[in-house]
Amino acid sequence: MKKVALVSLMLIASHSFAAPKVTEKSSERVQVGYSFGYLMGRSNTNALDDLDLDSFLEGFKQGFEGKEATLTNEQMISILNQYKKKSEAAELVEFKKLADQNLNKGQTFLAENAKKSGVKTTASGLQYQVLQQGSGKKPTASSTVLVNYEGRLIDGTVFDSSIARDEPITFPLNQVIIGWQEGLQLMREGDKYRLFIPAKLAYGETGAGGSIPPNSTLIFDVELLKVVS
Repeated sequence: MKKVALVSLMLIASHSFAAPKVTEKSSERVQVGYSFGYLMGRSNTNALDDLDLDSFLEGFKQGFEGKEATLTNEQMISILNQYKKKSEAAELVEFKKLADQNLNKGQTFLAENAKKSGVKTTASGLQYQVLQQGSGKKPTASSTVLVNYEGRLIDGTVFDSSIARDEPITFPLNQVIIGWQEGLQLMREGDKYRLFIPAKLAYGETGAGGSIPPNSTLIFDVELLKVVS
């Protein structure tokens, strides 16, 4: 709701007061106002899809001019709260739908992938493929390790890559997703594995930010450079 209100506020500024066309010759104040409003509006188009712009403009105009509202404060608060609950419920339904779709796609992918030469499946459902063999130490669950990796979705979308950044990372093994904890304990220093991690061993139904959708099966190319401690 805060995002909708902010974007709407920017939109109303241009509609209500019939500002002249903004050009590079306009004053700095006008250019700043226009630029901020335009960019905010463009980047939040989806948030305004179900907004009745005419009634919003009228409400803003009356409030700006200090006129008495046609609804009481209590009514407006109640209406907005109901709208928020309805919007959140709709978003939850869509999120659950996406999670179910991803889970089914992941299960189909893993079932086919398990048939490929060189792919092994553990009791937990983790799949792995040895790309390169080393001969160094093996980590334990409490080890800290130095690795290079690239992570992608099953459609090939790369969501993170220390390889691309040329920045191997160090982390305690017991602080990462279960699929990594299990997979890295199978490896020795110098090994490079491809891990196929089902959602239940990764980020599950919640996903991770905007880059990993809910119930995503993940693919990681991981090279164990060193067992640090």
